[in-house]
Amino acid sequence: MNEQKPDWLKIRVSYSPKINEVSEMLKALNLHTVCQEANCPNAMECFGKRTATFMILGRECTRQCTFCNVSKGHPMLVDEDEPARVAKAAAELDLKHVVVTSVTRDDLPDGGAGHFARVIEEVKKTSPATAIEVLIPDFEGDKEALAVVAAAKPQVINHNIETVKRLYPSVRPIADYDRSLELIQRVKELDPSIYSKSGLMVGLGETPDEVEELLKDLRKSDCDIVTIGQYLAPSALHHPVVEYVTPEQFEKYKLLAEGMGFRHVASSPLVRSSYHAGEAFSNDSI
Repeated sequence: MNEQKPDWLKIRVSYSPKINEVSEMLKALNLHTVCQEANCPNAMECFGKRTATFMILGRECTRQCTFCNVSKGHPMLVDEDEPARVAKAAAELDLKHVVVTSVTRDDLPDGGAGHFARVIEEVKKTSPATAIEVLIPDFEGDKEALAVVAAAKPQVINHNIETVKRLYPSVRPIADYDRSLELIQRVKELDPSIYSKSGLMVGLGETPDEVEELLKDLRKSDCDIVTIGQYLAPSALHHPVVEYVTPEQFEKYKLLAEGMGFRHVASSPLVRSSYHAGEAFSNDSI
């Protein structure tokens, strides 16, 4: 698809001194953010509001998903001091809702679950009033690994389904649609007090009927919160954008999902799984 981005996807960049302030703090603490690594279109807005989504366990992902801008390659050694540094950054930013994600680490016996748990524990020590959301990989379906994360009691466990089942072979060749649904279902089985969350991208070649089927599958898996955003190809080497979905269609998806009983739905072109996550969590419906 060679069409120029439509007006609704054009972002107005406004400078704030807080952007440099946050960038310098992250650099000093040697922390990565998905805002930077995944080339998020909302990075400037979030940095300007003194917030960020921390990306733990290095910068190199062991998966080969065709939509993602995160580096693929030989994974880094696990940094045992990282949880304390994430907690320090969350405290310095005075975050009310902190989001922590990671690259996929299939090379680790527990997929990085124990490291996630340590980050949650450290943030609770330094910022006990802060809500914690973790955006986790599938841990290759390891039930014990998920249980380790749930036992640390974050407020939200997010795992992105990403796209419809038909597109998994071309978009997420190492992942498994049903395995991701099972993980989301298992969150509630492990701890009903934890909110379950998932997100999907549109514009990859799916049909509205397939999106509806995906949303039904998420609700059957007891998913509380869902985010829907436009896929934007990071480069010509990534999966192409097949369609720029209109804001009107995003609104239809939002109403559809709300009608299915999701506790909160964020659906618009620039929505990403952690964008304004705190607002979703503090929503009256939650």
